Amino acid sequence: MTTRRSGLREQKKQATRVALREAALRLALTHGPDRVRVDDIAEAAGVSPRTYNNYFSSREEAIVAAVAAERESRVVAAVAAGPALGRLADILTEAILEQYTEPRDHDGLLLITTSPALRDTFLDTTAAIERPLAAEIGRRLGGTGTSAAARVLAASVAAAVRVALQQWLQPPAAPLAAGGLVVPSGSLPGLLRGALAVLAPALDAAEEEARRPSRRPDPRAAGEAPEPG
Repeated sequence: MTTRRSGLREQKKQATRVALREAALRLALTHGPDRVRVDDIAEAAGVSPRTYNNYFSSREEAIVAAVAAERESRVVAAVAAGPALGRLADILTEAILEQYTEPRDHDGLLLITTSPALRDTFLDTTAAIERPLAAEIGRRLGGTGTSAAARVLAASVAAAVRVALQQWLQPPAAPLAAGGLVVPSGSLPGLLRGALAVLAPALDAAEEEARRPSRRPDPRAAGEAPEPG
């Protein structure tokens, strides 16, 4: 019974989160992100402002969440679905490209380019892929997501994605269209591929290390008596 109640509670929390982020994006598209208040979002979602604060720390976070929702789980699922003997660097690159260059909400992504605060918040969402990605990288390397190698590689992937998005959304001397709209610079797929390519040698080395057969140390090297045969 306790497990069932916990499950229902989590479902309710998830439903509230979805309602809040969808209301935030809907209001921002209608009125502009700068004209949306937290109270407006809460009212549109049918909850109190206090409840809103349990889920999001700002209106920007809620608006961006509607565009980047569950992206980390989709990235990890794509990596997990990759061929077992495939090259990890290639699998990661294709998973990232699929989730970051085929946005579910084109209007929402366009809205993000109009606001510096939304752009900054959107860039911060890349950190969300780090922990779940570490678990999947660890699994593919035959270990766990808590290993130093898996954590460092996952953090590096998240950093590479952020750098590519930053180059795309916040290029030096970014050209501005009417209304302060940032004109993205360069090809996002190309920028992502380039940033992730830097990590390929480290990913290849980690895979090579994982494939090496483990060797039991020779007890004679440590001055120990060999076990009786």
